[in-house]
Amino acid sequence: MAQNGPLAGVRVLDCSTMIAAPSTAAMLADFGADVVKIERPGSGDHVRRYGARKDGIGLYWKALGRNKRSVALDLHDAAVQELLLRWLPQFDVFIENFRPGTLERWNLAPARLLEVAPHVVILRMTAFGQDGPYRDRAGFGTLAEAMTGVAAVSGYDDRPPLLPAFPLADVMAGQAATAAVCAAYARRLRTGEGEVIDFAIYEAVMKLVESQLTEFAANGTLHRRLGNRMEDTAPRGAYRCSDGAYIALSGSTQEVAERVLRTIGGDALVADPRFRTNEDRVANGEALDALIDAFCATRPRDDVIDVFTRAGCAVGPLESIASVFENPQVVARGSLATLPDPDLGEVVVSNAFPRFERAGAPPLRLGPTEVGADTVEVLRRELGLDDEELRRFLPDGA
Repeated sequence: MAQNGPLAGVRVLDCSTMIAAPSTAAMLADFGADVVKIERPGSGDHVRRYGARKDGIGLYWKALGRNKRSVALDLHDAAVQELLLRWLPQFDVFIENFRPGTLERWNLAPARLLEVAPHVVILRMTAFGQDGPYRDRAGFGTLAEAMTGVAAVSGYDDRPPLLPAFPLADVMAGQAATAAVCAAYARRLRTGEGEVIDFAIYEAVMKLVESQLTEFAANGTLHRRLGNRMEDTAPRGAYRCSDGAYIALSGSTQEVAERVLRTIGGDALVADPRFRTNEDRVANGEALDALIDAFCATRPRDDVIDVFTRAGCAVGPLESIASVFENPQVVARGSLATLPDPDLGEVVVSNAFPRFERAGAPPLRLGPTEVGADTVEVLRRELGLDDEELRRFLPDGA
């Protein structure tokens, strides 16, 4: 069990698969919680086969399975269901992301779980929630990005709506659910009562476009897809420099926008009626972008960043996945961690965040390669199963 981190001593039973809910368990582990992951014998978590592999081993699993012990149990098996009910009182948090109704069919409905462990915080994460007309549909984060309007306002107006090229909804939901679990656990400390959290991934993603939803409800406004620009503020975008590298620049307040204008065109540009207010700048966004493009096109990226930074502008490098490894801020803070692995040698993952000055954080360990690597050791110690009881489960694959 982890000894460092604000959640040291908290125990989590993670029965979820893929990305969103397991991200919650991983973040709780980053915070010091002791996480035991239940995986289906043989196949294990689907994320083991998701994305790229090295030497046949799923790379994302190594990151998402960090600081978790793997116990292989088939929850379809009635004897395993009884085993789980016997084990659950030792935990503070129970995480699942099965389709609604699955736990109920297994005699593991929240009411039953709270009957044996009244203190436990239960996170039920699904794409659409436990009720409503979509409750029984299969769902992944992609559908949440689509149905909330996030894709509809992303990309360029003359092209189809743009879905992110990474699991935006899943990771965002995982972090939001971490906050929900911690809030429920804080209440548990006050009241002694457990909680059932009905977490719909799409509702977390809807927060990304909350300002546009509110605006449409009030004014009927629908924003166009403007690529890197925004209809709410200007300047804002990605700009190419003379060496082919890009910067990102944002002038979301009047003061910062004026600094950008003064840097690229002096006081005359600040006084230009096209750019005096944010509304003016948004209305003339293409002309403003053309001036910034021209300024950047004659200078290498580092020089552009230096000039804008000294002027007090909000500017930074637009890194590629390859160049982010060399970003001086990422390097200085250790935002990426290189961890040893018995099978792959070394694996790079994102480091635990945020930093807790007093509580600290547990050392990171990559997800175990073998499905159920910790099964026998954990069940012996925590449930007191002897050889005879273990033999009852092992031969039939349960």
